[in-house]
Amino acid sequence: MISAEDLYSNYQSTLNSCELFAGLKKDQWLDLLNHFHEEKWSKNSCIINHQKFLFHFYIITRGRIKMYNVDDFSHKEHTLFLLKKGDVFDLFCLLDGIKHKVYYECLDEIRVLAIPMEKLREWLNKNPWQYEHFLSYAGGMMRALESNVSQLIFTNITTRLLKLLLENVNLKSQKLEHINDLPNKEIANLIGSTRAVVNRHLQQLKQNGSINIARNQLEIRDISLLLEELEKQNGNQK
Repeated sequence: MISAEDLYSNYQSTLNSCELFAGLKKDQWLDLLNHFHEEKWSKNSCIINHQKFLFHFYIITRGRIKMYNVDDFSHKEHTLFLLKKGDVFDLFCLLDGIKHKVYYECLDEIRVLAIPMEKLREWLNKNPWQYEHFLSYAGGMMRALESNVSQLIFTNITTRLLKLLLENVNLKSQKLEHINDLPNKEIANLIGSTRAVVNRHLQQLKQNGSINIARNQLEIRDISLLLEELEKQNGNQK
């Protein structure tokens, strides 16, 4: 069992960037980390046991996890969130104590810090001021889901793809992050499309010089062209 001090030393930058626990000082982190332990999950492993997330809460310290749902009849899959380092789950189970029917798949080798739900609730009761950050975080998730639903209903595939690319560009480096090495199938699941359709649209963006695709890596060549294309798509939908 790793000590709280070692967990804080190993993951200090990740913990301090975790929006849900914004503002915690070292001594407060150490108090909370006494109830955490580290887990490692293999790449491509799927977690479909809903009970697991009803009783534990997780902070991702390494890798990406997709949170998704599957239609019982068509078996079509849709990714609700692409979770990465510094993100947490399952906030809904923490807040309402009800089993959350979603699935998780590890897109990389994963490391998480896990805490029993009752221990986190006890800590929150002792630190009620922290609820402000939790409500803000929950509000952000609800707004993201609202935007997701609106795009699926009101915008075309091209617009959804362009927005996904632009939302994942690091503004400082101008490089695509988080989705740059995802298979087209996974990108399709993020925008409610199919692998074949996404592939066709990506090839069109490659031809106009917006992006480059090589060795299963997606790169941004000219962000201004992506912005121009998005503006054109928005104009076409008015």
